[in-house]
Formats: sequence, structure tokens, C-alpha cells
Amino acid sequence: QKSMARLVQAPPKFHPSEWDIANKMQCASTEAQKSRSQRTTTESRRLLDEIEKTTQKTRSDVNKKIEQRQEEIKFWKQELDNKLEQIVHETEVLLTFKTRLEKSLESCKEPLIIAQKCLLNRQRRAGIDLVHDEVEQELVKEAEVLQGVIALLGRTLEQTNEQIRLNRSAKYNLEMDLKDKFTALMIDDYCATLTNNTPDISYAHNTVKIEGNFVSPEDWIDFSNINVEKADKQRNNSLALRVLIDGILSQTANDMRRQCEMVNIAFRNRVKEVKDAKHKLETLLAMVMNETASQEKNIAALKKAIADKEGPLKVAQTRLEARNHRPNVELCYDTVQYRLISEVQEITKNTQRQVEIMKGGKICGVEAETELKGLSRRQLSLEEEIQVKENTLYIDEVLCMQMRESVYINNF
Repeated sequence: QKSMARLVQAPPKFHPSEWDIANKMQCASTEAQKSRSQRTTTESRRLLDEIEKTTQKTRSDVNKKIEQRQEEIKFWKQELDNKLEQIVHETEVLLTFKTRLEKSLESCKEPLIIAQKCLLNRQRRAGIDLVHDEVEQELVKEAEVLQGVIALLGRTLEQTNEQIRLNRSAKYNLEMDLKDKFTALMIDDYCATLTNNTPDISYAHNTVKIEGNFVSPEDWIDFSNINVEKADKQRNNSLALRVLIDGILSQTANDMRRQCEMVNIAFRNRVKEVKDAKHKLETLLAMVMNETASQEKNIAALKKAIADKEGPLKVAQTRLEARNHRPNVELCYDTVQYRLISEVQEITKNTQRQVEIMKGGKICGVEAETELKGLSRRQLSLEEEIQVKENTLYIDEVLCMQMRESVYINNF
């Protein structure tokens, strides 16, 4: 019972000083807590400020780097654009040179055919006129010059086609590089426009990694530099080739023109020579014809003279025959008889001489009929030779020279 009473007895009373102390301690504890809290808040604010500033500084730095990168890409894009424009222009010009080469090559075919036809036609010259003359030599040389030119132009054309291919290859590399630069610039332009308020920004995981397919900035510059240098090299080669083509076209045209003129001069000289020879032969023929006519007259005169001697001979022989019938002592060998006998002998002898002159029995080396035969042979020989010259003139002047009038060596 007693202990129960002790349990429910009133709690002990505190001393006022204790009360004061308790209050003070509450105050102090709260103050300390508040102070700690404020320090934390201040520290947090400072940290937030610092991080915000750093974030903004970094953002600004990244923006600046993006801007620098855009400028760098633009610079190389401009470089590549310039080179592309140059190589495209150079290729267009080289294509016109290719056309010039093709036209020049085409224009060589006709003169070569004509030179070969001339050589072939001149095989048909006859007899002594089938001579390996200057015309022949120059024609052979002309065919060689033309074949040489055709071979040279053919090789140059192949070289030109190869250079056009190399130019186009350099152009393709520039275009591919430009295409990639254009895409990169578009991406960086897009990146430059992004802000915190852009609607389509989002988290993208696994982006912070540098894998094997990333290229170093040096390699990036080298790549475009190589494309530019290749384009420059091909452009310079192309320029040099054009100078070469110009030289070749002008040189070959000059060579062909000079040789063509040499052939034409040789033809003109030869035709003049043949005409002169033909003229001489015709003069000789006229002489032979005159001589033949005069020889024929001579033979006619001889025949007439022989015929004319028949009368006198008959008279003399009839007289002798009659006088042989004189009687007895009258058959006298008088001067008449003597003269008649000598007359018969004289007429017979002279007639004999005339016959021999006519028939060609040698008397003082004169033989009319033989001479006439000789003249006839000369006439035939001269006529044949004139025919040969006419044939040559027809071949050279009509066939060859007229055909060559169409040959014109152009400068392409």
C-alpha cells in the first residue's frame, strides 16, 4: 500500500534556474542549427553559381569551337569549289582539243588515199616513161609523211583520252569531298542553333566514345589537301598536253602542206619535161614525114627516068638493026655505027644505074628503097614514142594533178 503511494506521488519540481537554463539551451541549439543550415544554403548557392558559370562558359566555348569549325569547313569547301571549277573548265577546253585532233586525223585519210592512187596510176606509164622520177620519190615521201602524221595524231589522241579520264577522276574526288563537307557543315550549322529551349533536344546514351573510325584533324586537312593537289597536278598536266597538241597540230599541218607542195612542183616540172620531149618527137616526126615524101618523089622520078629511057633505046636499037641490012661493002663500021653502039651501051648502063639506085644495089652508098623503109621504121618508132608520152601526160596531168586539186591541208 505504501509503495503504491510512492508511485503516484507528484513528479519532482524543477528549480527556476533550471528552467532558465533549459530555455537558453533550446535557443542556443536552434540558433546553431539555423546557422549550419544557412552555411549549407550559402555554400550550395555558391556552388550552383559556380557550376552555372562553368556550364555557361563551357557552352560558350563549345559554341565558339563550333563557329571556328564552321569557318574551317567553309574555307576548305571554298578551296575545293575553286579547284572543281578549274578542273571542270580545263576538261571542257581539253575536250575541244580532242575534237581538233579527231578532225585533223580524219582529214589525213583523203590525202593519203590520193597519194596512193597517184602511185598506182603512175604504174600504168608505158615503156621508157615508167621511170622512178622525182614525182615518184616525192609521192612515196608524201605517203610516208601522212602515215607518220596519222600514227602521231593517234598516239596523241590516246594520251588526251587518258588525261580526260584523269581529270574526271580528280573532279569526282573533289565532288565526293565537297558533298561530305556540305553534310558536315549542315550538321554543325544545326548544332550551332541548338539551345536549352530547342524542342527536339533529348538524352542520347553511348555518344561519348571515340571509336576507330574517327579521323584526326591533321588527317582531315591532309585528305582535302591531297584532293586539291591531285586536281592541281592533273590540271597542270592537262595544260601542258594542250600546248603539246597545239604544237603537233601546227607542225604536222606544215609538214603535210610542204610535202604536198613538193609533190605538186615535181608534177608540174615533170609534165613540162614530158611535153618538151613530146614536142621534140613531133618535130622529128614532121621531119621524117617530109623526108619520106621527098624520097617517094625521088623514087617516082627514078621510075619515070627509067621508063623515059625505053624510047631512045628502042630508036637506037631499031637503027642498028636496020643498018645491019646494008648490002656488001655498005656494011661499013662508020662513025654512025660506032656512035649508035656507044648510045645503046650508054642508055643501058644509065638505066642499070637508076634501077640500082632505086632497088638498093650499092652505088655510092645511095639506096632509095632502103632509105624509104628506114624512114618508115623511124616514123613508126616516133609515133609509138609520142603515144607513150601522151599516155604519161594523161596519167600525170589529167588523172593525178586534177585529183590532187581537191587536197587541202587545214589547220585545226
